[in-house]
Amino acid sequence: MSFRTLVPFFAIAFGLGWGVITLLIFFPTQTEAIFGPMGYTNPLFILAVYSPAIAGIFLVWRHYGTKGLGSFLRRLTLWRMPVAWWIFLVFGIPAAFYLGAAIKGTVTDPFPFSPWYTVLPALAAGLVIGPVEELGWRGVALPLLQSRFAPLWSSLILGVIWGLWHLPAFFLSGSPQSAWSFGPYFIGVLAITVILTPMFNAARGSLLIAALYHFQMNGPAWPDAQPWDTVVFAVTAVVVVLLNRRTMLKGDGAVTGVLMPGE
Repeated sequence: MSFRTLVPFFAIAFGLGWGVITLLIFFPTQTEAIFGPMGYTNPLFILAVYSPAIAGIFLVWRHYGTKGLGSFLRRLTLWRMPVAWWIFLVFGIPAAFYLGAAIKGTVTDPFPFSPWYTVLPALAAGLVIGPVEELGWRGVALPLLQSRFAPLWSSLILGVIWGLWHLPAFFLSGSPQSAWSFGPYFIGVLAITVILTPMFNAARGSLLIAALYHFQMNGPAWPDAQPWDTVVFAVTAVVVVLLNRRTMLKGDGAVTGVLMPGE
C-alpha cells in the first residue's frame, strides 16, 4: 500500500458513509420501518459509522491477502507506550472534560444516567461503535499520510477529512451531532487528531491505543462541557505540538506502514 491508496480509501469511506446517511436523512420513515429507530442499534447507522473500517480492512486484504490482514489486526495487541501517555489517556482526557464543564458551570449537574448502572450499556455501545472507525483512520489513513508528510501536517490533513466525513450526521435527526454546532466540533476534531498522532507513533501504530482514545473522547459518562471542552483540547493540542515539535515536524519515529511492525 502506498500514498496513492488513500484515493480508494477515502472514496469508499465517504461513498459508503455519506451514501447510507443520505438514505437515513431523506427516507427516515422507510428506513426506520425496516431497520428500527435512528441510533446505535440501527444497522444502517452502524454501517455508516463502520465505513472507514470497512474501507481499511478491504484495502489491506486486497493488497496483502488474508495473511496481511492478520498482521494488520495484530496491531490491536500493541499496548506499550510511555507512561506519560497512558496517564493522559486514562486520566487526562476525563480531566479535560471536567475542566470544560467547570468553566461552563455544569460540573455539578446530576449524573446523566439513573440508576447509575444504566451507563453500562452506553459504555458498551460506545466501545463497539465509534472506536471501530480507527481501523480506517489510524489503521490506514494516518500511516499513509505520514509516508509523505510530517506528523503535524498529516494530523491536520486527516483532521479536516475526518471532520468533514461527519458533516452529514449534523443533518440527521436523532444522531448525537444533530444537537451540536459544526464549527466548534470541527475545531475539536482537528485538536484531538493532533493530540492522538504523537501518542499513536509512540505506541508504534497501536490500533488498541487509537480505539481507547476514541472511546475516551466519546465517553457517555463525561459531563456536558461544550464548547469549553473544545477550547481545552485545542490548548492541549498546542502544548502537545510544542512538547513534541521535533518528532511532529520532522517525522522521526512516525509510523508509515499498515502491517504489524517487523512483519
